[in-house]
Amino acid sequence: MGKAIEIESDSFEAKVLNAEQPVLVDFWAEWCAPCRMVAPMIEQVARDYEGRAVVAKVDVDSNQEIAQRYGIRAIPTLLFFHKGEVVDRVVGMPAGSKVLSDKLDGLL
Repeated sequence: MGKAIEIESDSFEAKVLNAEQPVLVDFWAEWCAPCRMVAPMIEQVARDYEGRAVVAKVDVDSNQEIAQRYGIRAIPTLLFFHKGEVVDRVVGMPAGSKVLSDKLDGLL
């Protein structure tokens, strides 16, 4: 069953930037209430897109250099990567998992 993968600084390049498939990265933190609210949505998208897209999570407290590199100023922030480049972003609580699905479908 698909599950969002945890990404650390040492695996970001391999699992996100060099991914063959589109990638959705959820920038979050344990203390962030909206992040906890979006987590089930992220897990649902990971299940729905297993084998077609990578769904990942980056804890901004543990991986501040990644957050800084991508200008993460508010969380949750969801970045969509295609061929190693950021092609879309959602800041704050998405209006539903369909918003995320539609964005991933556009990259497939």
